[in-house]
Amino acid sequence: MAVFACARCGAALTAAVSQIALPVHAHQTYGHELLPALMEPGTYAVDPEPSGPPWRLWSEIGVQEAEARGVFAPVGALPFGAPGAIVLAPGDTCGTVLIPERCDGYCMGLDGRDGPNLACANCGQAVATRIDDCSYWQAVRLAPDAVRRLPTADPARRTVTWEALAEERQGTPPVEPPGVWSPWWEAAVGSALAHLLVASAGAPVAVPDGLAANTFGRVLDALLPQGLPAKRVALAGPGLPAPDPALDIALVPQHPQTGRAWQPSGTAVAVPLAADVWMHLAFHNERSLVPVTGGTPEGVLRDDPLPMHPWRLFRPDSGVFLHTLARVPAVRQPWLRGIYDQVRAQPYARPF
Repeated sequence: MAVFACARCGAALTAAVSQIALPVHAHQTYGHELLPALMEPGTYAVDPEPSGPPWRLWSEIGVQEAEARGVFAPVGALPFGAPGAIVLAPGDTCGTVLIPERCDGYCMGLDGRDGPNLACANCGQAVATRIDDCSYWQAVRLAPDAVRRLPTADPARRTVTWEALAEERQGTPPVEPPGVWSPWWEAAVGSALAHLLVASAGAPVAVPDGLAANTFGRVLDALLPQGLPAKRVALAGPGLPAPDPALDIALVPQHPQTGRAWQPSGTAVAVPLAADVWMHLAFHNERSLVPVTGGTPEGVLRDDPLPMHPWRLFRPDSGVFLHTLARVPAVRQPWLRGIYDQVRAQPYARPF
């Protein structure tokens, strides 16, 4: 556990928080409504990439400079603020005041376009950027050069083992009221999809039937050529039987605290997927409900309340997909760069 304090005067700026991995939807923009907090209460994450102004257009950066900071395909613009921002839920911050002249936003709140908009209430130094505009997950990003980390006497949060995660089998449902796909799922699948394409090496990919086919299969079929021998992909991870030794690609969970991917045995290429989405895919019962008269026999799922069903086909988040793929060196291969350019030119066209 740690508390972050103002680097100038030492005043506390946060509650005691514990570090976890940066959520996969940290760079997602979604819809045009107010979204909840990005981070769970009592947690923080470090964003390793530069963030905030100044921004520079791709034409001003050049390929070599972009690749030096880990971006291997064209983007509209890149931020050149300091890397290593500390990301928290707004409710875990304290001792700050807004800087009125830096409170611009697009629609319903603050979007951080002018840089740090929160100052230390004790000494007035700019220390953080609050983001709460529509389409953005609400967060406070502490400027790494304006704060310092102080250890606390609170015990560190225990790192949950893979075995404990598998026993809980808690996952995020894919559909939310009133029948829309979860933005968490759209972001998680968009990120994993980029790594799946790399693992495919340009060959068709065969995914298991059911929800995995609904979320991954349609998109892979649209992006990859057909008619060649397909590479097999299956879920692999804690709580599941050992994967087939002949498996080509293993879709594995990414630990929510450490960010590390579960490593399968054998030669299958591991593709990470956010753990809460993986858990639902791995353990959720996808049986179809049927009418039952009289008492409900043991093992029969109830139909009250009715299960949520989406009103449209699943579409991965194209923004998260492009953000992830642009940061994979393999995107420089002509076949994969062609997919990247195609999606970037029409981010909302089929299958996105």
